[in-house]
Amino acid sequence: MVGAAGARARADAGLQGAARDANRREIERLLSSLDDATLSARAAALPAGDPLYNFAGRALVRRGLPLPRPFDRGAGWDFSARAPAAADGYRPPRKLAVLLPLSGQLATAAGSVRDGLLAGYHAETRARPPVSFYDTAGTPAGAIAAYAKAVADGNDFVIGPLGRDEVGAVFAQPDARVSSLALNRGNVAPPPGHLSFSLAPEDDGIAAADYLLAREHRNVLVIGSSDDTGRRAVEAFRERLAERGGRTAGVVSVGETPGNVSAQLAQAAAAGADSVFLALRGAQARALAPQLATTGLAARTRVAGSQLTSGTGKAAEDVVLDGIVFPGDAWSARGVAGLPPYSQVGAEMLPTARGGAARLFAFGHDAWLVSAFLERLVTRTDGELAGATGTLRLDGFGNVIRQPQWSTFRAGVAVPVAAGGR
Repeated sequence: MVGAAGARARADAGLQGAARDANRREIERLLSSLDDATLSARAAALPAGDPLYNFAGRALVRRGLPLPRPFDRGAGWDFSARAPAAADGYRPPRKLAVLLPLSGQLATAAGSVRDGLLAGYHAETRARPPVSFYDTAGTPAGAIAAYAKAVADGNDFVIGPLGRDEVGAVFAQPDARVSSLALNRGNVAPPPGHLSFSLAPEDDGIAAADYLLAREHRNVLVIGSSDDTGRRAVEAFRERLAERGGRTAGVVSVGETPGNVSAQLAQAAAAGADSVFLALRGAQARALAPQLATTGLAARTRVAGSQLTSGTGKAAEDVVLDGIVFPGDAWSARGVAGLPPYSQVGAEMLPTARGGAARLFAFGHDAWLVSAFLERLVTRTDGELAGATGTLRLDGFGNVIRQPQWSTFRAGVAVPVAAGGR
């Protein structure tokens, strides 16, 4: 397995487009077949500069395992212009630009991200860089123009843009010379010296698959919403599950108001489904709860995406969701140093941190955190941050990997799951 993965890793640099994507998926599939101990040992044995190391390291990071040494990152990162790092790794940029769609369709989401970023920024008592906001208007052209203006104004680090098409447009520029932390996954991989950070549905699907596999659940019934978010989470979940040797016991797609799918659920239960993945919003999951119960699936391990919390908040209604585990954020689940309690901010202080907007507020906070501790993340094997959205690390391909705070419903209230809990 490792030999075949190594051969593909050596060929990777000569591939482009769909061929490169397919090659990388096959490398991930091969590495996914290794258990934790073997993967760690094989990664440690790879010499510096071996093209397989970054792939193996990414697999370790996704499983929450330590790296044997920092990633082989090549060119792109230069921290020499920043002030010397503090003992904890705090080393912010000299001048920070933030690119957000402050006007247009994404302006409401951008407001939550902005306020979360500023909350983290002002919570830092040490010297902070001046920060300027640039409006992208939510379009690729607007993002390119905002990035160019930020560079011309002398900013040495850029956070944003937020929209997927905006990110792809900025990353595709031949002269994106000022490093950035994009706030989404674009259709273009991050160039050297750039990062991508996301709360995308695909991340939920991957995290849920890894959660189940770590608990030896390998025959999973998948129930997903027919909307774009549900489809993307389901696709990523199924791909990740298959990569690591699991199988799908069945796939059920439901609309906004789920109908009677009891026959499909019973068929999956009879086929030996040992767990259930739910890519559903709260109302959809509540509507399906009686059918899961009558087919015996409510007694099996159930894991959902973060969209499960959309439309929840009334314990009397949400009690039917008890026992479902989902990737929440650390801030609302157990609090985060540097931020006031979630209940205080959401209920009393900021409308942009209430309800579903809380995840975006936490996301903005963590964007500041990554920019301020970037050198620590890039250069150290123990370079992780306890963020508001979860534990943050980098992979070897310019992506921020987030280990979420797993939560569950008890008596209709979302509560954190202890480390290693079910």
